[in-house]
Amino acid sequence: MRTEHTLRAADARDLALAEGSVDLVVTSPPYPMIEMWDEAFSSLDPEVEAALNAEEDDRAFELMHGVLDSVWDRLECVLREGGIACINVGDATRTVENTFQTYPNHVRITEAFRERGFVSLPGILWRKPTNSAAKFMGSGMVPTNAYPTLEHEHILVFRKGGPRRFEPHSEARYESAYFWEERNRWFSDLWSDVRGVDQRLDSETRERSGAFPFELPYRLINMFSVHCDTVCDPFWGTGTTTLAAMVAGRNSVGYELDPELIGRFDDRIEDLSTFSQEVLEGRLAAHREFVERVGADDLSYDATHYDFPVRTKQEREIRLYSVEGVGERGETDDNGSGYRVEYRPFEGSE
Repeated sequence: MRTEHTLRAADARDLALAEGSVDLVVTSPPYPMIEMWDEAFSSLDPEVEAALNAEEDDRAFELMHGVLDSVWDRLECVLREGGIACINVGDATRTVENTFQTYPNHVRITEAFRERGFVSLPGILWRKPTNSAAKFMGSGMVPTNAYPTLEHEHILVFRKGGPRRFEPHSEARYESAYFWEERNRWFSDLWSDVRGVDQRLDSETRERSGAFPFELPYRLINMFSVHCDTVCDPFWGTGTTTLAAMVAGRNSVGYELDPELIGRFDDRIEDLSTFSQEVLEGRLAAHREFVERVGADDLSYDATHYDFPVRTKQEREIRLYSVEGVGERGETDDNGSGYRVEYRPFEGSE
């Protein structure tokens, strides 16, 4: 199996992909009204800076989302019928003119996708890893001007049109199945077990990109796509979505305005083969622990490619593929780079 990955140092509002060429979108845009993104939004629309300077917060909020709306317009075109868009976003809190309030980014983005004809599907809240002991904002120990801390972010899930159709008994679909116990954990609407961001990222890169944990896009890619599908991240950042697509055996396309971030991606995939094996071994080990816990006699089917039983008939053909090698693609344009990843079936340890 082989996948290809294209990175473009370009504005996602000019997403230059063929209509219907993307199977899944997994992205985390800059969050409107979060101060770390003020400069980025202002560079894309100078009216944002003017609204912020005038403390016209509602106008600034809408202008920032107007920038994102242009990207959602492009996604409506490039996403295939039945394709899924997963948008990770947090709400913002900010004090403007001595008034503290929340800016509901997840509500505004939901409205934007629905206006474009997308179907809203049940979303996910995930709890961000934090070491902070402060669980409130505001006046502290006395009523009434203390406020809850925002410790969760939203994964908004949308589908373009009706459910995606596959050929009967599609090999790619059944090899891409997940384990029964993974399904129960991944398809919960509340994730509290997502680990922190990749420690290989230096502090400057984390601050400039707002990177999210690898586990987040990796789960979403396995949940909503099959092997060799194409995953798009129009707000690429440090490339965590591409990294997850590589490990999961999917193609990917990423757009990122900051070429320096793209230039650092080689460091993240320096030992991709080993990292891929660690991720897949973890999944197999977790399933073997599940089998031991519930007892093999309670599981009705034997996996075709592995030495363990599974709960359901749909899991029998599960086949994981590990990264065998990574090479650069030479045919990409001057504004980007690309990679070609080769795979082999992953057997795992016994």
